[in-house]
Amino acid sequence: MDKNKLFCPVCGGLCSLLDVMDLNKSCGVEGSKVLDLVGIPVYYALCTKCGFCYAPELSSWTLDEFEERIYNDEYILVDPHYIEARPRSNAAALIAMFGDRALSIKHLDYGGGGGLLSSILKKSNWRSESYDPFVDRNVAVDQFGKFDLVTALEVFEHVPNVQELMSNLRLLLSPNGLVLFSTLISDGNFHPNQRISWWYASPRNGHISLFSRKSLAILASGSGFNFGSFSDSFHAFFTKVPPWAAHLIRKVKS
Repeated sequence: MDKNKLFCPVCGGLCSLLDVMDLNKSCGVEGSKVLDLVGIPVYYALCTKCGFCYAPELSSWTLDEFEERIYNDEYILVDPHYIEARPRSNAAALIAMFGDRALSIKHLDYGGGGGLLSSILKKSNWRSESYDPFVDRNVAVDQFGKFDLVTALEVFEHVPNVQELMSNLRLLLSPNGLVLFSTLISDGNFHPNQRISWWYASPRNGHISLFSRKSLAILASGSGFNFGSFSDSFHAFFTKVPPWAAHLIRKVKS
């Protein structure tokens, strides 16, 4: 990694190193365990143009390296809710959000881990599938076809290659489809020449891509999407508003 020449994966702007933290630094969510320092430095760089913050060295890791160093048997210690509690909560929220409207559409849960969220939705008669780049390594994205609704819940911050993510979403989404995704906006949490104090910036949780609102808007525009947010953590990409989601998109703030 050439620390003197770092360019933003989102907008191409010049990035500068912002801070360095131990690989075992975690979010410290309720019920998690704080791991001992492991002595492996993880640098974060900040784009001065769009505000995207990322760990450039980790963007070149292979899936095997992520599995060995982050998504290993100890991952549940720093994120105890990812296996069951979070998928169940997210599935309940989606069912409440769409009701019977979802029965006429095809849904993909992108970054769905073991597929529990999709399995729960199927029991409510959704036509749902799950895909996770780390889990479904032998499945090509273009084998799935098109989907009306793609969810990516707490996925964006884990992605080492944001342009590949956007390419996959374009490939998977039907022309009038909707992407619903969650990731916490970083606005106001990063400042040049200041240490990172934001809890969300945590390499041990796999949080290696941290988005400002501007950086998400740039990603959307580059892929031909509109972008809007329901909150600081819940967002949407779309082209035309599908009729089955009109009630939801009315709540989006650009």
